[in-house]
Amino acid sequence: MSKNVRVRFAPSPTGPLHIGGVRTALFNYLFAKKHGGDFVLRIEDTDQNRYVDGAEDYIVNALNWCKIPFDEGPGKNEKFGPYRQSERKHLYKQYADQLISNGNAYYAFDTPKQLDAHRKGHEAEGKTFIYNWHNREKGRLVNSLVLTEAETQSKIVSGDDFVIRFKSPQDETLHLKDLIRGNMTIDTNVLDDKILFKSDGMPTYHLANIVDDHLMEISHVIRGEEWLPSLALHKLLYDAFGWEAPQFAHLPLILKPTGKGKLSKRDGDKLGFPVFPLEYTAPDGTVSRGYKEDGYFAESVINFLAFLGWNPGTEQELFNLEQLISDFDLARVNKAGARFDPDKTKWFNHQYMQQQLDLDLAEQYKSIQPELADVDVNYIALVVHLIKERATFISGFWELSDFFFTAPTSYDEKASKKALKEGTTDVLNKVIALVKTTDDFTVENLQTNIKGWITDYEIGFGKVMMPLRLALVGALQGPDVFDIMFMIGRDETVSRVEALIKFIG
Repeated sequence: MSKNVRVRFAPSPTGPLHIGGVRTALFNYLFAKKHGGDFVLRIEDTDQNRYVDGAEDYIVNALNWCKIPFDEGPGKNEKFGPYRQSERKHLYKQYADQLISNGNAYYAFDTPKQLDAHRKGHEAEGKTFIYNWHNREKGRLVNSLVLTEAETQSKIVSGDDFVIRFKSPQDETLHLKDLIRGNMTIDTNVLDDKILFKSDGMPTYHLANIVDDHLMEISHVIRGEEWLPSLALHKLLYDAFGWEAPQFAHLPLILKPTGKGKLSKRDGDKLGFPVFPLEYTAPDGTVSRGYKEDGYFAESVINFLAFLGWNPGTEQELFNLEQLISDFDLARVNKAGARFDPDKTKWFNHQYMQQQLDLDLAEQYKSIQPELADVDVNYIALVVHLIKERATFISGFWELSDFFFTAPTSYDEKASKKALKEGTTDVLNKVIALVKTTDDFTVENLQTNIKGWITDYEIGFGKVMMPLRLALVGALQGPDVFDIMFMIGRDETVSRVEALIKFIG
């Protein structure tokens, strides 16, 4: 690409960052890194009524946890700063004035009450009220296109409320290009004259967005498809200023697990999965779950998000960040919405679980499980090695491995009925004798002695192995019995088998 690649992620600090936003940030990040470009964070906080304290910090922390930090933004490498729109508001009025002076925008003094009356009048006739070429100069609306310059200035000097509207062109065909959706055409007659500058002295998103992207030299705008209806206006604004427009790409929606409608927090609450990267506490004290706190690895979150709308064109599903950067291509982003699959997200986490070092997992396990405070982390790592194939989250380790650290205090009722038969006590006493006489207490020697005895006496493996497992675990589950015996040691093995014999008696 001839032009330096500069992309931006521009969230509003109105609450926690939804995973749809994280996916947008990720695709921007991947595109920038693929082309040796810059990933910019800009905080679009022009709507101060919806601003939420702490939301900006949440956004930054979420990007950092996901390992997709911004290169340039608030407090970091601020060569095009400031990066909060509220700190840039002094910039926008001059650009709105520029559009007025070149005939591409105008002052509108219509009050909310007057506009509401127009809307209701149109509705009564079965029509929709649109403020544009067909009525802006007919005299029913109050704007600088029908007022004289003196009348307009008088209203401004008198302190009358006004907005600045874009003057959308009449009878033109607008040719648009999207890197994902291809070429599109728009009849400009269907466009309304959007407000660019509000009566409170703040720009609307449309004006601030275009000015900031231009001043920050953004080369590609990669954003959600909800902004697709604004593409025509944004292209017209670039043309009105005489600026070169960036290239646009509109990402598909992330859909509910049913495939119908956009994924929302309510879907996560209802079906039991998070929709935010990090746990979030709202100003009213409500706590929303986060992928981090639910036990997901950041790598698995990034991997599954990449597959929501993009595919590599191969059967490969597991990609680390470097591989995603290398393989990412906007041409392979789908137009259709991407269905969110909670089970698939767990599958990704399970796969990443298997790739982690046992010692690293053991340290995390020890840190969250109070019962392990005094246990050697190297022993915990050996346990983790035996059970992690069955796990999806570290939080599930204890349920799979508690018997490695503490003897069972009860026996599963269903398992007991299945495992305990007539003669089980005699079988278990023989097992105790074999355990006591196994000289070198290894998995191999235990296996050789006990399996050899079972084979020699044609006892049947189930009659021995089921009650033995019940004695060690308290249930008919867990890894290989001989691994458990080796791990807990000779004395503990004997003690647990004796405890079951006593229970039978």
